[in-house]
Amino acid sequence: MGTRGSERRFDRRADRRLDRRFDRKFGEGLLRDLPAEPAVYLFKDAQGRVLYAGKAVNVRRRLRSYRNAGRRRAHRKMRKLVREASTLEVRLQPSERDALLLENELIRTLRPRYNVDGAFSFLYPAIGLAGTRQHALLGFSTRPETWSALELSWFGAFRSRRRALDAFDSLAELLTLLGHVEPHSRLPRVPRARGDRLVGFRRLAPELLDALHRFFSGGAPDALGLLAQLLLEKPHARREAAGVEEALRVLEAFHESDLAPLREALREAGCAGSYVPRDERDALFIRSSPGAAPRADRSGAGPQASKTIT
Repeated sequence: MGTRGSERRFDRRADRRLDRRFDRKFGEGLLRDLPAEPAVYLFKDAQGRVLYAGKAVNVRRRLRSYRNAGRRRAHRKMRKLVREASTLEVRLQPSERDALLLENELIRTLRPRYNVDGAFSFLYPAIGLAGTRQHALLGFSTRPETWSALELSWFGAFRSRRRALDAFDSLAELLTLLGHVEPHSRLPRVPRARGDRLVGFRRLAPELLDALHRFFSGGAPDALGLLAQLLLEKPHARREAAGVEEALRVLEAFHESDLAPLREALREAGCAGSYVPRDERDALFIRSSPGAAPRADRSGAGPQASKTIT
């Protein structure tokens, strides 16, 4: 009992030291003076480099959680940022959506050390498709602009590399059962980054290629029905029934989780086509998603401009 009591007293002392560190570094009156409004906050090191960019609907409440971070594992990152940062900048925003857009832009351009999501382009692959009955190509790349010579139709970019790669591999597996795989030596030479994929097929049904274009564009997933029908005509595909069914389920789930939402986001933004560059992908979804409308200022004249507090 005495030991546990000592541990609790130690934890309270440690928490008070964290409170004092936050106040000493960023000002005792910072939280008192902050409004309960949307904002982006930036923890910076002694050289002014951004260590972390975050978004808050209520910036006063969010930064209070950093000041009051305890010894729990869930608070470890908060404690680390307070310990390593030298300054804290707060940029008030007219709405939560504006804060999301600014956070996304800062993470993408500055790539702060303690941000992960949105900082790295390898998280945003695209899937490409082109061909005729005689020759078809299926590609997977985070740099589709370097494959322009292939004249692929690109779909994406996708936030989840794992889901996109699983869908690519599942489709490639099914097409292997329907056509003839091109030898690697006969594929076009294009610059490839680590993780890029390019596969070729011959003698695929032309109606299948048209259906796959509609599928990856986020339209009705009728390509899966056509795939299943064509596979049923192949004895070796019927022998692999369990694997075929699993691959079709992966593609169906990918359509629901990624393809259809991307199509809807592009439609909401008034954008034609089926591809958005990786640098614009998150901003597209933020703008197309339901969110808080911009706040009116006290005079009722409209949205407030962004304001910076350091």
